[in-house]
Amino acid sequence: MVNQSPVETALSRAMIRWSLTKSTPVAETPRSWIFRVEQNGRNFAALKILKPVVAEEEGRGSRLLQWYGGIGAATVFDMHGDTIFMEWLDGGTLGDPVRAGRDDEGTIAIASVIASLHRPREGDLPDLRPLRERFQPLFDTDVRAWPHTARDLYARAAGIALKLFDRPTAQIPLHGDLHHDNILSSDRGWLAIDPKGVLGDPAYDVANVFINPVRAGNMAADPHRIAARADILSQRLDYPRKRMLGWAAAHAALSACWDLADEKPITGLLACLPNLLSAYDQA
Repeated sequence: MVNQSPVETALSRAMIRWSLTKSTPVAETPRSWIFRVEQNGRNFAALKILKPVVAEEEGRGSRLLQWYGGIGAATVFDMHGDTIFMEWLDGGTLGDPVRAGRDDEGTIAIASVIASLHRPREGDLPDLRPLRERFQPLFDTDVRAWPHTARDLYARAAGIALKLFDRPTAQIPLHGDLHHDNILSSDRGWLAIDPKGVLGDPAYDVANVFINPVRAGNMAADPHRIAARADILSQRLDYPRKRMLGWAAAHAALSACWDLADEKPITGLLACLPNLLSAYDQA
Protein backbone atom coordinates (compact mmCIF):
# COMPACT_ATOMS: atom_id res chain seq x y z
CA MET A 1 0.00 0.00 0.00
CA VAL A 2 1.34 3.42 -0.98
CA ASN A 3 1.93 5.72 1.95
CA GLN A 4 -0.68 8.47 2.10
CA SER A 5 0.20 12.12 2.59
CA PRO A 6 -1.24 13.79 5.72
CA VAL A 7 -3.94 15.50 3.65
CA GLU A 8 -4.91 12.22 1.96
CA THR A 9 -5.15 10.55 5.36
CA ALA A 10 -7.30 13.40 6.75
CA LEU A 11 -9.54 13.27 3.68
CA SER A 12 -9.97 9.48 3.92
CA ARG A 13 -10.92 9.71 7.57
CA ALA A 14 -13.37 12.55 6.90
CA MET A 15 -15.06 10.58 4.10
CA ILE A 16 -15.71 7.75 6.54
CA ARG A 17 -16.61 9.92 9.54
CA TRP A 18 -19.31 11.90 7.73
CA SER A 19 -20.43 9.16 5.26
CA LEU A 20 -19.25 11.11 2.23
CA THR A 21 -19.39 9.43 -1.16
CA LYS A 22 -17.38 11.75 -3.41
CA SER A 23 -14.72 14.43 -3.04
CA THR A 24 -13.43 16.92 -5.59
CA PRO A 25 -10.36 19.10 -4.91
CA VAL A 26 -11.28 22.78 -5.25
CA ALA A 27 -8.33 24.79 -3.98
CA GLU A 28 -5.13 24.75 -2.01
CA THR A 29 -4.39 27.99 -0.16
CA PRO A 30 -1.45 28.86 2.10
CA ARG A 31 -3.73 27.90 5.00
CA SER A 32 -5.81 24.91 3.91
CA TRP A 33 -6.93 22.36 1.35
CA ILE A 34 -10.56 22.69 0.26
CA PHE A 35 -12.71 19.94 -1.26
CA ARG A 36 -16.27 19.85 -2.50
CA VAL A 37 -17.89 16.71 -1.15
CA GLU A 38 -21.15 14.84 -1.66
CA GLN A 39 -23.30 12.48 0.35
CA ASN A 40 -24.97 9.89 -1.89
CA GLY A 41 -24.80 12.08 -4.99
CA ARG A 42 -26.59 15.01 -3.39
CA ASN A 43 -26.12 17.53 -0.60
CA PHE A 44 -22.98 19.32 -1.72
CA ALA A 45 -20.82 20.43 1.20
CA ALA A 46 -17.31 21.77 1.75
CA LEU A 47 -14.47 20.05 3.52
CA LYS A 48 -11.64 22.25 4.74
CA ILE A 49 -8.45 20.62 6.00
CA LEU A 50 -6.21 23.06 7.84
CA LYS A 51 -2.45 23.13 7.32
CA PRO A 52 -0.46 22.54 10.52
CA VAL A 53 1.40 25.85 10.28
CA VAL A 54 -1.83 27.82 10.79
CA ALA A 55 -3.99 25.27 12.57
CA GLU A 56 -4.16 27.22 15.84
CA GLU A 57 -5.35 30.51 14.32
CA GLU A 58 -7.57 28.90 11.69
CA GLY A 59 -9.00 26.49 14.25
CA ARG A 60 -9.94 29.45 16.46
CA GLY A 61 -11.71 31.06 13.51
CA SER A 62 -13.50 27.85 12.57
CA ARG A 63 -14.80 27.40 16.11
CA LEU A 64 -16.14 30.96 16.01
CA LEU A 65 -17.77 30.19 12.65
CA GLN A 66 -19.43 27.19 14.27
CA TRP A 67 -20.56 29.39 17.21
CA TYR A 68 -22.25 31.82 14.76
CA GLY A 69 -24.71 29.01 14.01
CA GLY A 70 -25.21 29.99 10.38
CA ILE A 71 -26.57 33.45 11.24
CA GLY A 72 -24.72 35.90 8.98
CA ALA A 73 -22.08 33.28 8.24
CA ALA A 74 -21.53 29.96 6.52
CA THR A 75 -22.81 27.02 8.59
CA VAL A 76 -20.31 24.61 10.12
CA PHE A 77 -21.92 21.17 10.36
CA ASP A 78 -19.16 19.53 12.37
CA MET A 79 -15.46 19.72 13.17
CA HIS A 80 -12.91 17.07 14.04
CA GLY A 81 -9.32 18.04 14.74
CA ASP A 82 -8.11 20.18 11.86
CA THR A 83 -10.94 19.16 9.50
CA ILE A 84 -14.07 21.29 9.09
CA PHE A 85 -17.25 19.95 7.45
CA MET A 86 -19.36 22.92 6.37
CA GLU A 87 -21.87 24.51 4.05
CA TRP A 88 -20.90 24.75 0.38
CA LEU A 89 -21.15 28.30 -0.99
CA ASP A 90 -20.45 28.76 -4.69
CA GLY A 91 -21.81 32.27 -5.20
CA GLY A 92 -19.61 35.23 -6.01
CA THR A 93 -18.07 37.48 -3.39
CA LEU A 94 -19.34 40.90 -2.34
CA GLY A 95 -16.21 42.29 -3.96
CA ASP A 96 -17.73 41.67 -7.40
CA PRO A 97 -20.57 44.24 -7.28
CA VAL A 98 -18.30 46.74 -5.53
CA ARG A 99 -15.62 46.44 -8.22
CA ALA A 100 -18.45 46.96 -10.74
CA GLY A 101 -19.16 50.36 -9.13
CA ARG A 102 -21.92 49.48 -6.62
CA ASP A 103 -20.03 50.44 -3.49
CA ASP A 104 -22.92 51.81 -1.43
CA GLU A 105 -24.84 48.58 -2.07
CA GLY A 106 -21.81 46.62 -0.89
CA THR A 107 -21.41 48.69 2.27
CA ILE A 108 -25.11 48.26 3.14
CA ALA A 109 -24.67 44.48 2.72
CA ILE A 110 -21.59 44.48 4.97
CA ALA A 111 -23.49 46.41 7.66
CA SER A 112 -26.23 43.78 7.53
CA VAL A 113 -23.71 40.93 7.84
CA ILE A 114 -21.95 42.61 10.79
CA ALA A 115 -25.28 43.20 12.55
CA SER A 116 -26.05 39.47 12.20
CA LEU A 117 -22.60 38.39 13.42
CA HIS A 118 -22.72 40.73 16.41
CA ARG A 119 -26.11 39.52 17.66
CA PRO A 120 -25.99 38.00 21.16
CA ARG A 121 -25.93 34.20 21.13
CA GLU A 122 -26.38 31.42 23.61
CA GLY A 123 -23.70 28.85 24.28
CA ASP A 124 -20.14 28.92 25.52
CA LEU A 125 -17.77 31.14 23.59
CA PRO A 126 -14.80 29.51 21.91
CA ASP A 127 -11.32 30.60 22.92
CA LEU A 128 -10.67 33.90 21.12
CA ARG A 129 -7.60 36.07 20.65
CA PRO A 130 -7.67 39.47 22.43
CA LEU A 131 -7.68 42.36 19.94
CA ARG A 132 -4.78 44.02 21.81
CA GLU A 133 -2.66 40.94 21.14
CA ARG A 134 -3.56 41.06 17.44
CA PHE A 135 -2.20 44.62 17.31
CA GLN A 136 1.16 43.79 18.90
CA PRO A 137 3.01 43.76 15.54
CA LEU A 138 2.00 47.42 15.04
CA PHE A 139 3.53 48.43 18.36
CA ASP A 140 6.61 46.21 17.92
CA THR A 141 7.50 47.43 14.42
CA ASP A 142 10.63 49.55 14.08
CA VAL A 143 9.50 52.79 12.45
CA ARG A 144 12.62 52.63 10.26
CA ALA A 145 11.00 49.69 8.42
CA TRP A 146 8.54 52.22 7.00
CA PRO A 147 9.39 54.44 4.03
CA HIS A 148 10.91 57.69 5.28
CA THR A 149 8.01 59.78 3.94
CA ALA A 150 5.40 57.62 5.68
CA ARG A 151 6.83 57.42 9.20
CA ASP A 152 4.59 60.20 10.47
CA LEU A 153 1.58 58.18 9.23
CA TYR A 154 2.79 55.16 11.18
CA ALA A 155 3.27 57.24 14.34
CA ARG A 156 -0.18 58.82 14.09
CA ALA A 157 -1.95 55.50 13.46
CA ALA A 158 -0.11 53.75 16.30
CA GLY A 159 -1.04 56.63 18.60
CA ILE A 160 -4.71 56.33 17.64
CA ALA A 161 -4.61 52.58 18.29
CA LEU A 162 -3.19 53.16 21.79
CA LYS A 163 -5.87 55.75 22.48
CA LEU A 164 -8.60 53.32 21.38
CA PHE A 165 -7.25 50.61 23.67
CA ASP A 166 -7.08 53.12 26.54
CA ARG A 167 -10.82 53.76 26.16
CA PRO A 168 -12.25 50.26 26.25
CA THR A 169 -15.77 49.39 25.16
CA ALA A 170 -17.86 46.24 25.23
CA GLN A 171 -15.78 43.16 24.39
CA ILE A 172 -17.57 40.89 21.93
CA PRO A 173 -16.59 38.08 19.53
CA LEU A 174 -15.25 39.61 16.32
CA HIS A 175 -14.84 38.13 12.86
CA GLY A 176 -11.52 39.97 12.69
CA ASP A 177 -11.03 39.84 8.90
CA LEU A 178 -14.31 41.04 7.47
CA HIS A 179 -13.78 42.37 3.97
CA HIS A 180 -15.74 42.17 0.73
CA ASP A 181 -14.10 38.99 -0.56
CA ASN A 182 -14.73 37.14 2.71
CA ILE A 183 -18.47 37.56 2.17
CA LEU A 184 -20.13 35.17 -0.30
CA SER A 185 -23.49 35.14 -2.04
CA SER A 186 -25.87 32.31 -1.17
CA ASP A 187 -29.57 31.45 -1.30
CA ARG A 188 -29.61 32.65 2.34
CA GLY A 189 -28.19 36.06 1.43
CA TRP A 190 -24.64 37.34 1.97
CA LEU A 191 -22.64 35.14 4.38
CA ALA A 192 -19.25 35.64 6.00
CA ILE A 193 -16.46 33.06 5.85
CA ASP A 194 -12.94 32.72 7.28
CA PRO A 195 -13.12 34.60 10.59
CA LYS A 196 -9.96 35.04 12.66
CA GLY A 197 -11.66 34.65 16.03
CA VAL A 198 -10.90 37.85 17.96
CA LEU A 199 -12.36 39.38 21.12
CA GLY A 200 -12.65 43.14 21.28
CA ASP A 201 -14.39 46.40 20.35
CA PRO A 202 -17.38 45.86 18.01
CA ALA A 203 -16.33 48.87 15.90
CA TYR A 204 -13.11 47.10 14.88
CA ASP A 205 -15.02 44.68 12.65
CA VAL A 206 -15.66 47.47 10.12
CA ALA A 207 -11.96 48.41 9.83
CA ASN A 208 -11.05 46.11 6.94
CA VAL A 209 -13.90 47.49 4.84
CA PHE A 210 -11.99 50.78 4.47
CA ILE A 211 -8.94 49.26 2.73
CA ASN A 212 -10.85 46.85 0.46
CA PRO A 213 -11.76 45.32 -1.92
CA VAL A 214 -8.59 44.43 -3.80
CA ARG A 215 -8.38 45.03 -7.56
CA ALA A 216 -10.69 48.03 -7.33
CA GLY A 217 -8.29 50.77 -8.39
CA ASN A 218 -7.99 53.53 -5.81
CA MET A 219 -11.60 53.23 -4.65
CA ALA A 220 -10.68 52.65 -0.97
CA ALA A 221 -8.40 55.69 -0.94
CA ASP A 222 -11.06 58.06 -2.33
CA PRO A 223 -12.11 60.52 0.44
CA HIS A 224 -15.69 60.53 -0.88
CA ARG A 225 -15.87 56.73 -0.66
CA ILE A 226 -14.39 56.79 2.86
CA ALA A 227 -17.03 59.32 3.94
CA ALA A 228 -19.89 57.43 2.28
CA ARG A 229 -18.82 54.14 3.86
CA ALA A 230 -18.52 55.76 7.28
CA ASP A 231 -21.98 57.33 6.89
CA ILE A 232 -23.66 54.03 5.99
CA LEU A 233 -21.88 51.95 8.64
CA SER A 234 -22.43 54.43 11.48
CA GLN A 235 -26.11 54.89 10.59
CA ARG A 236 -26.87 51.18 10.23
CA LEU A 237 -24.74 49.81 13.08
CA ASP A 238 -24.89 52.77 15.48
CA TYR A 239 -21.16 52.54 16.18
CA PRO A 240 -19.37 55.88 16.77
CA ARG A 241 -18.11 57.26 13.47
CA LYS A 242 -14.83 58.53 14.92
CA ARG A 243 -14.10 55.22 16.61
CA MET A 244 -14.74 53.28 13.39
CA LEU A 245 -12.44 55.58 11.41
CA GLY A 246 -9.81 55.35 14.15
CA TRP A 247 -9.84 51.57 13.91
CA ALA A 248 -9.74 51.79 10.11
CA ALA A 249 -6.57 53.91 10.22
CA ALA A 250 -4.99 51.74 12.91
CA HIS A 251 -5.80 48.57 10.99
CA ALA A 252 -4.39 50.00 7.74
CA ALA A 253 -1.11 50.64 9.57
CA LEU A 254 -1.19 47.16 11.15
CA SER A 255 -1.75 45.63 7.70
CA ALA A 256 1.20 47.63 6.38
CA CYS A 257 3.37 46.24 9.21
CA TRP A 258 2.33 42.69 8.30
CA ASP A 259 3.12 43.34 4.63
CA LEU A 260 6.49 44.95 5.38
CA ALA A 261 7.41 41.94 7.52
CA ASP A 262 6.52 39.71 4.53
CA GLU A 263 8.44 42.02 2.15
CA LYS A 264 5.27 42.91 0.25
CA PRO A 265 4.57 46.37 -1.21
CA ILE A 266 2.41 48.74 0.86
CA THR A 267 1.62 51.26 -1.90
CA GLY A 268 -2.15 50.72 -1.72
CA LEU A 269 -2.23 51.04 2.07
CA LEU A 270 -0.14 54.22 1.91
CA ALA A 271 -2.69 55.65 -0.53
CA CYS A 272 -5.51 54.99 1.98
CA LEU A 273 -3.87 55.92 5.26
CA PRO A 274 -3.56 59.73 4.89
CA ASN A 275 -7.22 60.00 3.89
CA LEU A 276 -8.35 57.71 6.71
CA LEU A 277 -6.40 59.85 9.19
CA SER A 278 -7.94 62.99 7.72
CA ALA A 279 -11.44 61.51 7.99
CA TYR A 280 -10.70 60.52 11.60
CA ASP A 281 -9.59 64.09 12.39
CA GLN A 282 -12.77 65.51 10.89
CA ALA A 283 -15.16 63.05 12.58
